[in-house]
Amino acid sequence: MDCRSNSSSKQPPPLQSYRSRQDSVMALPGREGQELTYGSGAGKAIGVFTSGGDSQGMNSAVRAVVRMGFYLGCKVYYIREGYQGMVDGGDHIQEATWASSSGIMQLGGTVIGSARCSDFRSREGRLKAAENLVKCNITNLVVIGGDGSLTGANLFRIEWSSLLDELLKAERITADHHTNCSHLNIVGMVGSIDNDFCGTDMTIGTDSALHRIIEAVDAIATTASSHQRAFVLEVMGRHCGYLGLVAALATEADWVFIPEWPPEAGWEDTLCNKLAAERALGQRLNIILVAEGAIDRDGKSITADMVKNLITERLKYDTRITVLGHVQRGGKPTAFDRILGARMGAEAVLALMDAAPDTPACVVSLDGNQTVRVPLMECVQRTKAVQNAMDAKNFEEAVRLRGKSFQNNLATYRKLSKLRPPKGLCDSSGKHCVTGKKLAVMNIGAPACGANAAVRSFVRLALTQGYEVLGIHDSFDGLLFGDENPHEVFFDFSEGLTHVVEPDDHKRRRVKSLAWTDVQSWTGRGGSLLGTKKIVASKYGMDKIAAKLKEYDISGLLIVGGFEAYHSALQMAEAREKFDAYCIPIVVIPCTISNNVPGTDFSLGADTALNEIADICDRIKQSATGTKRRLFIVETMGGYCGYLATMSGLAGGADAAYIYEENFNITDLRNDVNHLKDKIINAGVQRGLILRNENANANYSTDFVFNLFSEEGKGTFTCRKNVLGHMQQGGVPSPFDRNYGTKMASKALDYMIGKIEENRNEDGTVFSNNPDSAVLLGMTKRHLSFTPVQELRPDTNFEQRIPKSQWWLKLRPLLRILAKHSETAYVTEGVTCGVDEVEDEDNA
Repeated sequence: MDCRSNSSSKQPPPLQSYRSRQDSVMALPGREGQELTYGSGAGKAIGVFTSGGDSQGMNSAVRAVVRMGFYLGCKVYYIREGYQGMVDGGDHIQEATWASSSGIMQLGGTVIGSARCSDFRSREGRLKAAENLVKCNITNLVVIGGDGSLTGANLFRIEWSSLLDELLKAERITADHHTNCSHLNIVGMVGSIDNDFCGTDMTIGTDSALHRIIEAVDAIATTASSHQRAFVLEVMGRHCGYLGLVAALATEADWVFIPEWPPEAGWEDTLCNKLAAERALGQRLNIILVAEGAIDRDGKSITADMVKNLITERLKYDTRITVLGHVQRGGKPTAFDRILGARMGAEAVLALMDAAPDTPACVVSLDGNQTVRVPLMECVQRTKAVQNAMDAKNFEEAVRLRGKSFQNNLATYRKLSKLRPPKGLCDSSGKHCVTGKKLAVMNIGAPACGANAAVRSFVRLALTQGYEVLGIHDSFDGLLFGDENPHEVFFDFSEGLTHVVEPDDHKRRRVKSLAWTDVQSWTGRGGSLLGTKKIVASKYGMDKIAAKLKEYDISGLLIVGGFEAYHSALQMAEAREKFDAYCIPIVVIPCTISNNVPGTDFSLGADTALNEIADICDRIKQSATGTKRRLFIVETMGGYCGYLATMSGLAGGADAAYIYEENFNITDLRNDVNHLKDKIINAGVQRGLILRNENANANYSTDFVFNLFSEEGKGTFTCRKNVLGHMQQGGVPSPFDRNYGTKMASKALDYMIGKIEENRNEDGTVFSNNPDSAVLLGMTKRHLSFTPVQELRPDTNFEQRIPKSQWWLKLRPLLRILAKHSETAYVTEGVTCGVDEVEDEDNA
């Protein structure tokens, strides 16, 4: 067998750029701070293959493995058609080139193929596979697949020495092969749309599958409402209900059937009674989701047909079935899956470089926002334990084994899907609640997707605990002016003056109690249904705001918004010495597409914006199909924060991303021109993409960059310029933003109520001036945490409205490495942990 080498298209090493960048250091297990530099893995060979069912994002992972391998000086081989290609050898094992990994990350499925392989299950099949790998000197394997594929790889690793002994004895390999390939290292990545693998928060492809489901539900909802129909949708999930459960949360489905939590006996009556009551309240449609593996408490299957027949026969509703099937597996990957694949693929290669002969096989996983390495067999055993628990009808244990995130998804859905607040806690209007306490919710800052999901969750969950919720419309305008003579307030930043303008009658501001039904169908809607303003509290007068908080007798305040929301909460906390009205629990949920709020890795709305940018960039690049050698320069929003430019650059395979946080000069721009020329002339690349944050540099504007590349690229490539503008703020919320907003609001409410009870005086009033009662809820690496806003002040650049430290800057070297730059060192971001550490975290 000969290893197929694309010698005719061998790639020269990446250009040695003169650019000087500040590299970020991440923890390397056991050797914290060790850098991996260009060519440090020379002489090693890596094989990458996809196995089992395909999933969106696999191609991004393959691309990252190839390009990180090249950066380290390794040879990288595609093993086409999974284990079958490994057994068959020949053309199925092919040396990768830079060009062969170009233009694939936006494609769904897997470009190197996947196949079920019965041959590999036999020892003779594994002997053939080992022989084919050894003859290519491949002793490092990256496996992208499900638990079956990963289990097979681990068995292969365990048997490797004995397989080589047998091959040497049969003279099928040489003694040199036997010596040089004495051990096999395995690193896995989980590619599965079902998210059914324990040990990771998200598997590659899950987010894309959720997009397909939610796109279908959103589309079906319009026709269902028109005809007052009920729709039963069957979603994938033979052994895991994650897709159905999260889709139900994100679409406000009336009911969901999943294998881990079967309905109680008599569910037929409960379901019909609920649907009938909803219709009586004026609801025109019903959505029921059924996972394909749904069962009842006796283990009997519950199918979409059964549910449809039940509704039709008992309620006489016009009911239709939609089986989404493999639509969920298809289509292009989302920005999340592209970035996840890139991060995991790079980390997999680094894990192989770090492996010793006795290193157990590991899986590169995601824990919150932290890439981690988890022992492979621990994950497999935990995954099998879930199924064993379901087989034994121990459903509580099955849910527990899925992890805290799954448990909280289920608990949140069960609360939010109720028809109304529990009797005795609140009436249907939401005005008369048993606690007698009022909470308030408002939006501050620019609109961003996910805000409405957070408000809906907060309102409904508060009502279930007996708290009235006041919705403050249009930020502080609504609080200050209410239903009085309404005003429109503008702040002139150039003159430092506040202007009050009389608006039309239809622009009335108000503060009102929000009932259960007031927030119906808010989850899937973009923008801010409460209305919002980009003006901080101090511009209105801290005394005026305090007086209104007193007047409305507000005991707790939730602020959903961007940098202005955080800044306003900080101003309130710092004004507590003067105004008792601010001595109440105040919680901020970051919500801005710019992702520029300190104290959190992610803000609501940023995921939706990234998907919008990725989609637009895909279409822009596709527009040049048939036009050779074209560069697109795209300007993104974000203020002074380069998050959108950097992460959309990773998701779109950009050649460079220019941001404010990383200084660049004319020499850097010139080097990038030359680098792009080299890739086009020598690497066969036909299209380029450069992203620029809107405030990256006052002098090197988008027009300047466009003109420079146009002039210097003459004869090699042509340029086009695109300013995306407010398209990035539009659209419907992504599944991530819907679910994240829903669960963040749930945690915020629990924290707020805890602080209210903790600081309640004998007369029933609430008073707390402790820093931990004015907090920002954010995800930082592996944890959701509440950080006092006053503690965040030192980490805030108020002039540019960005945090002083930002986690995603550590991914900048990866962006450049994947674009064939070699001038920067890269340090692994992965940390080693056990499966229990991953599953015990609640990462929303």
